[in-house]
Amino acid sequence: MTFSEEFHNNVWGDIGNNLYKNPVLNADYSDPDIIRIDSDFYMVCSDFHYMGIPVLHSKDLVNWTIVGQVYDQLNIHSRYDEMDGYGKGSWAPALRYHDGRFYVYFCTPDEGLYMSSAEQPQGPWTPLHEVKRISGWEDPCPFWDDDGNAYLGHSTVGAGPIIIHRMSADGKQLLDEGVIAYVGKIAEGTKIYKRNNYYYLVIPEGGVEKGWQTVLRSANIYGPYERKVVLQTGNTDVNGPHQGGLVELESGESWFMHFQSAGALGRVCHLQPVTWVDDWPLMGNEGEPVSIYNKPNVAKFYPVTLPQASDEFDAPELGLQWQWNHNPVREKWSLALRPGCLSLTAMKANNIYQARNTLTQKLMGKYGAITVKMDTRHMQAGQTAGLCYLGGKEENWVAAAAGANSCRIKAVTGGTVYYGPEIKAGEVWLKTIVDLDGKTEFYFSLNGHDFYRLGGYCMLKEGFWKGARVGLFSYNTEAAAGRADFDYFHYDVFK
Repeated sequence: MTFSEEFHNNVWGDIGNNLYKNPVLNADYSDPDIIRIDSDFYMVCSDFHYMGIPVLHSKDLVNWTIVGQVYDQLNIHSRYDEMDGYGKGSWAPALRYHDGRFYVYFCTPDEGLYMSSAEQPQGPWTPLHEVKRISGWEDPCPFWDDDGNAYLGHSTVGAGPIIIHRMSADGKQLLDEGVIAYVGKIAEGTKIYKRNNYYYLVIPEGGVEKGWQTVLRSANIYGPYERKVVLQTGNTDVNGPHQGGLVELESGESWFMHFQSAGALGRVCHLQPVTWVDDWPLMGNEGEPVSIYNKPNVAKFYPVTLPQASDEFDAPELGLQWQWNHNPVREKWSLALRPGCLSLTAMKANNIYQARNTLTQKLMGKYGAITVKMDTRHMQAGQTAGLCYLGGKEENWVAAAAGANSCRIKAVTGGTVYYGPEIKAGEVWLKTIVDLDGKTEFYFSLNGHDFYRLGGYCMLKEGFWKGARVGLFSYNTEAAAGRADFDYFHYDVFK
């Protein structure tokens, strides 16, 4: 380990001095795909049962903010209303720009292939168009060739083979049953490019935890394809470096953004330099992931930024970082019912994984502090509302729980229930200290200054293909009744 690596041991992303340290996005932006439009970069990721594919923007591939959401609900099957779509929803999407429009394609494993487009990455995005109703497809990617022909490549659930279809020029329908272009070792995540008259299929192989990045090359889009492994773990500790997007800069440099499976944090994003050797893209340091490296050559320096996290709930719309767990019920949440607050009206549920209108966002980094201010005055008997984590199968939350004649603080960590004091109707502050090394804790306060720990450690885990998330929730085990008002959500990220 060099001095620079040791000195920046607990830092990620932009570390100054024109350097970055992987991961550049230390959060669950799984299955990333990126494109460049002039001097701007855009990225999308898979989010499964959490509603909406986020669209991120960067000027240097290192510092990112969220600028849009492709959709806010999936009206394609009742499971997304019935809280039964865990691990389904949007699998690895592809982002492309063609003829003045942005396009996003993704498959759900059971329902089919979907597309949305927009003139601007911020939206508005068109309602999801069902390109094909089919189960068992994954990881699609469109491609518009120089001659005007359009194609779509995809894999199948279980990873492989890679299949190429002709597609209509408007991207709304497939024109044939497809041709198998490649059969590999858990081959998935198809991304199609063309460079120097070669067609490239950039695909991950070998699976999420232990895989590698493969590039296929041919003079014909249907093959036959030559094959080369261009990125693998090697002597590094970056397990399974694969699945991502390739982009070429105005300066002529090429870069590859990919994920790494990082346990409870989910699949985080690494950025690798790319060197073209004999028309093959060799990634990282001679095919192994880099740790600290010079930032991409984009002509100027840009400030350190992170995706949005905190929210005062005083805007007419929720912050773009928020995603509902499954489809929201619109009439049961509001930013206008009590201006300056997010109001969640409880629906009936037996537990947090069945609770509708749970609002979530990604954790960023392994360490941080989150504080929420909540008003309990409109809560009703049987209602529980507060701050939670979703991840794995065990419940972890701290909340106000209303009974017939009283309300008290309550926490669940690792599935064990802890009872706090009875409280008067009014304001309460809930807090969590994030420590994904194993000491994530919950706290509460009755005055906003003095905080008391409640419960044990939250042993957070990944689950349903996603990392652990933080969220706000409200549900009632007795009836659809009661309201919780959240005044703010403050997230301090410790890089």
